Amino acid sequence: MRIVFAGTPAVAIPSLEAVAARHEVVAVVTREDAPLGRKRVLTPSPVAEAAERLGLPVIKANRLREEVTDRIRDLAPDLGVVVAYGGLVREPLLSLPRLGWVNLHFSLLPRWRGAAPVQHAVIAGDTETGAAVFYLVPELDAGDVYAELRRPIGPDETAGELLNALAVDGAALLADTADALAAGTARAVPQQGEPRPASKLTLDDARLDLTEPAHRVYARLRGVTPEPGAFALLGGERFKVLAARRTDGEPPLAPGVVEARGRRILVGTGTDPLELVTVQPAGKRAMSAADWMRGAAQSGDEGLVLS
Repeated sequence: MRIVFAGTPAVAIPSLEAVAARHEVVAVVTREDAPLGRKRVLTPSPVAEAAERLGLPVIKANRLREEVTDRIRDLAPDLGVVVAYGGLVREPLLSLPRLGWVNLHFSLLPRWRGAAPVQHAVIAGDTETGAAVFYLVPELDAGDVYAELRRPIGPDETAGELLNALAVDGAALLADTADALAAGTARAVPQQGEPRPASKLTLDDARLDLTEPAHRVYARLRGVTPEPGAFALLGGERFKVLAARRTDGEPPLAPGVVEARGRRILVGTGTDPLELVTVQPAGKRAMSAADWMRGAAQSGDEGLVLS
């Protein structure tokens, strides 16, 4: 088939590669170059770089307006494919491909409709998630589902690790669905269940509430890792918690209180303490929690409390 592929971040690359290996990708739509790094250098999206490597034509656009629709119409695509593009496909573009558009979404629909399904699944403490390929309709993530896969969420798995795994497994699911659509054997079924929103995370979502039970604090930390990145406040400044571990049988600590016990650095929660593994104080590099604690002791800082 002739396929238009729309995607932007690195997690969309496995899908682009899988689809391009089986069908003719006539255009790759991705968001415009964005300023990155301290010097704010304009940088192509990961999908744009992958498309160039694959020798595929690229359309860069942050909004799928009339001029983009006209360019895609001229390509006469059979199918449109979306994987984390970062924008909405609206009419008349939605109805332009002969077979419409399909979307690879990283959740078990209708649970977690929206921009951050993996992150919300981890934060909520879900033990299972997956990926779904569905028919794109005007309502957000509401179309009938062609195929899905399921996988457990590991007890220590971060959102970033989970998303990377789903990107690979979901790519094969998407390519198989495209094959079935080409063969005329694909069948979609309506979504079943109560939808839950999964809006894009903000910095406020990444702040740890250490008065909550340890399992909820740990779930939020994993769900916002690596982005937007878990933090608490120390002396009124942002103190990033890049990695932590659960503890078993440790005596409790008051919420937010930091204490060294042997070689481990613990922080109190509403129940059991968590072990701090890697941290990044404001204005400093990332470091082991032990190194940070040692430096704090040498500076005479006592009674460290995160809030």
